[in-house]
Amino acid sequence: MYDVAIIGGGVIGCSIARELSRYQVRTVVLEKYAEVGFGTTKTNSGIIHAGHHSSPDTLKGQLVVRGNTLFDQLCSELNFGFARIGELVVAQGEEDIPVLEHLKKQGENKGVPGLEMWDQKRLQREEPNLSHKLVAALHAPSAGVINPYEFAFALIENAVDNGVELKVDSPVLKIDVVKDGFVFHTPHEQIASRFALNCGGIFADKIAQMVGLNDFTINPRKGEEYMLDKRLMGLVRRLIFPVPKPTTKGILIIPTFNGTIMVGPTAEDTDDRYDVTTSYDGAKQVFDFVSNICPSITERETITEFAGLRAVSNTNDFIMGPTNIKGFINVAGIQSPGLTSAPAIAEYVCYILKGEGLVLKPKGNFKHHVPGPPRFGTLGIEEQQKLIKENPLFAKIVCRCELVTEAEIHNAIDHGARTLDGIKFRSRAGMGRCQGGFCTTRCMDILAKRLGLSFHEITKRGGDSWIVTEMGKVKNR
Repeated sequence: MYDVAIIGGGVIGCSIARELSRYQVRTVVLEKYAEVGFGTTKTNSGIIHAGHHSSPDTLKGQLVVRGNTLFDQLCSELNFGFARIGELVVAQGEEDIPVLEHLKKQGENKGVPGLEMWDQKRLQREEPNLSHKLVAALHAPSAGVINPYEFAFALIENAVDNGVELKVDSPVLKIDVVKDGFVFHTPHEQIASRFALNCGGIFADKIAQMVGLNDFTINPRKGEEYMLDKRLMGLVRRLIFPVPKPTTKGILIIPTFNGTIMVGPTAEDTDDRYDVTTSYDGAKQVFDFVSNICPSITERETITEFAGLRAVSNTNDFIMGPTNIKGFINVAGIQSPGLTSAPAIAEYVCYILKGEGLVLKPKGNFKHHVPGPPRFGTLGIEEQQKLIKENPLFAKIVCRCELVTEAEIHNAIDHGARTLDGIKFRSRAGMGRCQGGFCTTRCMDILAKRLGLSFHEITKRGGDSWIVTEMGKVKNR
């Protein structure tokens, strides 16, 4: 019997797992995919919001500023990619300025630091590659960017180091409500727990229905994003937001932590919870808008594109708290600014669990730190030479675009990679201009040998996402 079962290993589930690992609590994470963070998390825009966008009358508006303030300490302990690069909400006309003033006042009332209005002259001086037709901007220096998948990997690694059990490839198919808690049915086993945390993302309402709850719905919202060639690095230095709309913060220009620029997302409501396709219409919408904000950005600079689904609840807010089923706690509807709020959500959920009767006795030997992945390509020559002397595999380049070495591929596997995407998101192999055209087969070969699998058994992201087919298994079409 576990004390707590967390259903869903996205960034929210992983954040809660790490927070619970501080205490003498037996916790298990049940993740449907082959690795954590393979749902909404890996398609997240990677923005740490300052907090002025969200209304203080909502739960997400109350948690976002606290979440933002926790990232410096988390980064120092868990060594994931994070930088406070600041944010600009830009006004395209004089009619937008009152909205900026409202956001500034709202943010100041919530404790967002350093908010400042910039006039056209200041904006052009600070970001000269933006359109000179922009008339003003609201600057928020505490906003930042993060590698969300690195964050999830670091969180769960630290949680496991502190005693949390992780079960991947374990979708919850059925939940029995029993006298002392719950029994979760997965394809492999039955797992009992006193408390259940529903962190099921876009499937959270379906998870709740398994115990007879029908008090909220999740309405997926698809967002398409486009990654641009690294030669545009530095074109803009800050996150660029348009004036927000009621259902979206708009299409953004995002200088990622690693320097590439990403543009998007769109915001399209959909009934299909598996639709992560991109489209011509989505690309046109993104680039038509972005080119008005930054004329140097065109669709020709795209090196890859992807889409993700946001878990929008019918309340348009986070749904967090106890339910009519004793011990079953929803952590649902976690859309933007969910990534920013994740550390604060974890604290909040622990507070809820304590109120529901879970004893949270701190551990005396809690481990705060995990080592970050080596980043050979970012180091100076002397540091690179030192690494090569320690491990000759650092001298073997696997990914030419991102200068990822064979040692880094092995490190990714040592820290949990079991799929090609697992290697990609831990090491950046395959994220460059050629998008894995050079390094994919080498990564697969290393992964197969390390896991004791055949080459054709390696998948992109688990399940049936096969990359190659075994000879003799191809049927005539």
